[in-house]
Amino acid sequence: MKTALITGITGQDGAYIAEYLLNKGYNVLGLIRRLSARNIERLNYLKIAGDVKLIDGDITDLSSIIRVLKKDKPDEVYNLAAQSFVGTSWQQPILTSDVTAIGALNVLESIRLTDPSIKFYQASTSEMFGKIKEMVQCENTPFHPRSPYGVSKLYAHWMTVNYRESFNMFACSGILFNHESPIRGLEFVTRKVTNSAVRIKLGLQDKLYLGNIDAKRDWGHAKDYVKAMYLMLQHDKPEDFVIATGRTSSVRDMCKIAFDYLGLNYEDYVKIDKNLFRPAEVEILIGKPVKAEKYLGWKAEITLEDMIKEMVDADMKRVKG
Repeated sequence: MKTALITGITGQDGAYIAEYLLNKGYNVLGLIRRLSARNIERLNYLKIAGDVKLIDGDITDLSSIIRVLKKDKPDEVYNLAAQSFVGTSWQQPILTSDVTAIGALNVLESIRLTDPSIKFYQASTSEMFGKIKEMVQCENTPFHPRSPYGVSKLYAHWMTVNYRESFNMFACSGILFNHESPIRGLEFVTRKVTNSAVRIKLGLQDKLYLGNIDAKRDWGHAKDYVKAMYLMLQHDKPEDFVIATGRTSSVRDMCKIAFDYLGLNYEDYVKIDKNLFRPAEVEILIGKPVKAEKYLGWKAEITLEDMIKEMVDADMKRVKG
């Protein structure tokens, strides 16, 4: 039985990769910050809270990571912990850097000091491409991040490359494009849209206020994307992979799918709020996952339409209670 340590296990990706690894027969550990009340809502939603071992620790505290690695001896570490909301990163750039950038370095250094044979996965992001240099982005596309979040992720990404090349560690990054699910946080635009559409349908809300609804993203389902994380650590050598659907859609398109599914016209309810525009916008992202398809045998299976409908159904169930 292999053991995997997941940082950020209470987040969307952390919960889904925990579920996936449990189904593979792994012993799953989750590093979780000590809080007055533990937020394990997503683990409960997937009905796996009792199947994982939660360990107090924080990626901003090197000693707590070293302690876990020495005691529990994981075979694989999935570093998914981050301040991951792009909008918040402008209001909290130092916190974002401490957690998202230095936190990843702490995990890498802890592995180097305790057991360099541990396989390490870093959650990189398409936000690192930012002001795109190529219309379709692959592993060789130059980076130009446009937010403190993107900059922090890029630091963590290059540190992963550096530790791989400097210390011969099995350290790799998945450059994941946007991926969503019914357990995505309400602060993210996809859940904001599906949750608001449901509330409007039920007469609990009048309008949905959004920023730049013509921004385009390559959206996939988190359940598909965590499979790619696992496959990267089973690959014969550590490499970085773009994980995407190869299709781009606008926030406007997503609104239309969600509202149409509920028998509503989104144009009657969606209003633009200039205060919700980002200081520096990323206008379009679309990934080219050819390398992942060729070497990992991975391909996105769930369409944007099916994902949005699943999210609407889940929000309808939640809101109705």
